[in-house]
Formats: sequence, structure tokens, C-alpha cells
Amino acid sequence: MGYLDLAVSCSNPTQTVETPASGGGLSQNGKFSYGYASSTGKRSSMEDFFETRIDGVDGQIVGLFGVFDGHGGARAAEYVKRHLFTNLITHPNFTSDTKSAISDAYNHTDSELLKSENSHNRDAGSTASTAILIGDRLIVANVGDSRAVISRGGNAIAVSRDHKPDQSDERERIENAGGFVMWAGTWRVGGILAVSRAFGDRLLKQYVVADPEIREEKIDESLEFLILASDGLWDVFSNEEAVAMVKEVEDPEESAKKLVGEAIKRGSADNITCVVVRFLETASSSHVSSSSSDEANLMMMPPVGDLKLSSSESKQVQTENVASREPGPASSEMNVNGLADESG
Repeated sequence: MGYLDLAVSCSNPTQTVETPASGGGLSQNGKFSYGYASSTGKRSSMEDFFETRIDGVDGQIVGLFGVFDGHGGARAAEYVKRHLFTNLITHPNFTSDTKSAISDAYNHTDSELLKSENSHNRDAGSTASTAILIGDRLIVANVGDSRAVISRGGNAIAVSRDHKPDQSDERERIENAGGFVMWAGTWRVGGILAVSRAFGDRLLKQYVVADPEIREEKIDESLEFLILASDGLWDVFSNEEAVAMVKEVEDPEESAKKLVGEAIKRGSADNITCVVVRFLETASSSHVSSSSSDEANLMMMPPVGDLKLSSSESKQVQTENVASREPGPASSEMNVNGLADESG
């Protein structure tokens, strides 16, 4: 969701929708696998970005996953995708106080994004829904209306909250800061923006903050998988429907592709991006592995997340991997550029 555009036209019902770009991988310690799928959908341009990254931090294997939904163009979402996780894992308190580090990284990334926006006349912003896997901890942080949902014991549980201007606490915060919320097709900050928290959005920054809401979940035998997705999916899927569909498909890449494809069939009018992470070991077995074995895994870290996509989208997607058997970050990423309409 993004800016109000009074000149937006309806999607062309005869428009051809490309096959989603997709890929996936397996963590070096065998504790989780992941898959992703992303499609422009029925929109004329792409504003969604995502990150799937495995890194070594202080001798631990860390999984970093994120979905970033831009508005007012793609540049804010691309900036957050490229800088947020790097800012996070280089934070001095990343392993000792991860939640505080996440909050600092979100706000620092927002501040640096705003500085980079000084030369642009057109305002832009982005949501972020991120998940950090470290040890037996799953830490989810969220700004905006991209969403994180887990399946625990077979039940769908939202582990993030969509930040909408009409929520009582969000509206109170905005009004206390001197702003207002009004109806313009949906509830919008200043009659313009349909989310109450976001990166960027320089002209509304006093009201639209990048302070993340953070939730931690224990990774144990009851935690089955995690879904991160932009609102292009959640516009046409309930949490329960998405979890039920992922349950049917063991491979996380195939389940992500199935979700995106079904969202298009159901008439989603937005870009659609989805990341699925499956947890493969119980907490008890996780404790058996020592930090020294994690370090050994890091020293043998293979390339992660080979991209599988249709030839029609091959020019739109690039995969960044570390050199084989060298320690360091590995990421598979969507990098789709181009100006987008602001209908959101």
C-alpha cells in the first residue's frame, strides 16, 4: 500500500502476468530451508524487493529474511533491502541484545535513507517485514503492512501487526504529533499514505515513523514454518488460508510459488512477494551442536539459493552468492528497478 493517486486506472484484464521469479536454499547447519517467489502481478512495474541471506556472526549461523514493499517508486524499498541487514549484523550488540540492535538498525537505515533522498523531488517509502534466525530464536520485526505469519502446532499465528492509520494507538500517535488521518478510499495519513509506519516518506516523517514492532518466538518442535509476504498476498489470503496452502507443499520454494500464483488467480491487483522458511530441527536437537561445529559449518559455507525463473524474467533478477567454501554472507535477492505508479 502506498500513496493516493487520483489518476490511477484499473488493471487491464487482458494483461499477461509473468511466471513468478523464485529460488531457495538450505542453511549450512541443516536447521532451516527457505524459498521465495516474487511477481509484478497485474501492476505495470515492480516496487517489491526481498532478501534471503545466511551470514556468520560471532561463530553463529544467522538467517536473515525480509520483504520490502515500496511506494512512490522502487528506490526506497531497494535501499532498505541493500542496507538494513548489513547495518544490523554490524551492530556491536547484535548477538548480546538483538532486539535493541534491530530497533537501532531500522532507525539508522531510515535516517540514512532520508539523507539519500535529499536530491529527489518525488517522495518514496517502503515497508519492511523481517525475520532473524539465531540459535533457537526467531525474531520478527515489522514496519508497515507487509506481514509475518507462523504455523505453530498446526495453527496460523500472525507474529506482526499491519500498521494502519485507523488503528486507535497509531491514530493517537499521529494526531499527538500534529498530523491527521482521513478517509480517501481507505484511511490515510494526511489523506495521502495508507500505512502509518514506513521507511522514507520524508514529507510525512514526523508522523510516519520507522520504529519496528518486534516479537520473539522460540524455535522448537511445534514451530513448523514462517511466511513473510507483501500485502499483495494478504489482500486476497487470510492467515489461515496461507498456512493451509503451505502445509500441502513440503518444498518452501514450491509453496511460495503456489501462494503467489494463487494470489494472482484470486485477483490481487498489487505486486506479490513471498518468503517461506521451514524449520527442520527441534530445539532439543539444536542444542547438541556446539559453537565450534557452527564455525566449522561456516568455513564450508556453499553458495545458497540458486535462482530458478522463467526466461521472460531472467533479466529482472540477479543472485548474489559468496564464493564457494569461503565464510561470509550468502544472499539471493530480487533487484527489479523502474518507476512505479503510486496507487499502492
